[in-house]
Amino acid sequence: MPPRKKRRPASGDDLSAKKSRHDSMFRKYDSTRIKTEEEAFSSKRCLEWFYEYAGTDDVVGPEGMEKFCEDIGVEPENVVMLVLAWKLDAQNMGYFTLQEWLKGMTSLQCDTTEKLRNTLEYLRSLLNDSTNFKLIYRYAFDFARQSKYKVINKDQWCNVLEFSRTINLDLSNYDEDGAWPVLLDEFVEWYKDKQMS
Repeated sequence: MPPRKKRRPASGDDLSAKKSRHDSMFRKYDSTRIKTEEEAFSSKRCLEWFYEYAGTDDVVGPEGMEKFCEDIGVEPENVVMLVLAWKLDAQNMGYFTLQEWLKGMTSLQCDTTEKLRNTLEYLRSLLNDSTNFKLIYRYAFDFARQSKYKVINKDQWCNVLEFSRTINLDLSNYDEDGAWPVLLDEFVEWYKDKQMS
């Protein structure tokens, strides 16, 4: 039996095959594009997210903050909230203004609870970098101060960090004639007296 001749595709067949491949590629591209749009940061989505906690105000207050912390799975006193406040450049503890929220969340590229949850480890990791830690530590002084009455001034606050990083636990390398504030001199004196008794 003679071999069968292969049927040569008609010109219409060739076009429909190309169209089918093109449609398939377009659907694949289109679904990728839709997925990317969902993953891409959206100012509108970020704004809607803000008002879930702010209600009709232009500020997330203590009640909204409590719900926000609950939604992201973080206790309000967790240090990661301080890092987040630093990233948002929040001026008052327990409050995020609309402007702070939009600016900070845009820089973090977070417009949903889920995206922020996925960013928490990154925020925690910022504390491991000594430069960022120092910036966050300094920021905490003004952020946490609720009244104008100062028990400790900012210079003393910053010196406590330097003290904790440079002085041995047994205080053996503490120089009493150094340029430490009186507050730290008094602490060292109190600590040494306590060790002797």
